[in-house]
Formats: sequence, C-alpha cells, structure tokens
Amino acid sequence: MRFGRIVKFLLLSVDEIIVGLFLVWVLPGFGVEVPLWAVASVIGVLIFKDILVAPFILRGGLSARPRAGSESLVGRIALVVEDLDPEGLVKVDGELWSAECIKGSARRGEVVKIVGVSGSKVLVERPEP
Repeated sequence: MRFGRIVKFLLLSVDEIIVGLFLVWVLPGFGVEVPLWAVASVIGVLIFKDILVAPFILRGGLSARPRAGSESLVGRIALVVEDLDPEGLVKVDGELWSAECIKGSARRGEVVKIVGVSGSKVLVERPEP
C-alpha cells in the first residue's frame, strides 16, 4: 500500500476516533454515561459509511483518470488477427482494433503489447523475450 493511500485511509477514519473518544471519555467526564450498545451502534454506522466511501476516496476520487476509451488500452496485450506489416488488426477483449506495429512486423496469431494510441489506431510492438 502506498503512503498516500495510508494517509487517506487514516484521515477517513478520524471521525470514528473522535466520536469514540467523545462518547467514551469526554461525556462521562461531564457525568453523561452513554450505554455501550449506543457507542457500538454509532461507531458501527460510521465504519459502514467508511466502507461505502473508502473505495471512491482511495482510488483517487474525482481526480482519477477514467478507465475507458483507447487510452486505457496502453500496456495491455493484444492478439494479432491480421498481419501487421506495419498495419493490420488486433483483438483486445473480443474487440477488433486497427493497429500499427512500430518496430518491425507481427504475424497472425502472435501476441503484441499496446504501447500507444494514435487517433483510433493502437500502436503495438512485439514483447521482449
């Protein structure tokens, strides 16, 4: 887990810590006793809220890049359907894409790696052995 994700998770959990300390330590100091079941219920609701919100926050929230479109294909593996000499077709997850082999050529049935996108065409190269 990266340091930034750990910090986000701890900041997300601050409300449970503060509310727990308030219910268990501060209120009894003023003579207000809170039943244990009430403390557990409140903390449980806050933890449930974190479970719903945490995936959104830890994945980058609104600043996360969308995982759609041709740009999301970069780094993925494709199967050559039509010889790339240097242009042809590849298949990625059952979809056909126009492709250009940027280093040499690739034959039908070979596996190539997508290294870039140019318009609606993916740029591929044969993986290093």
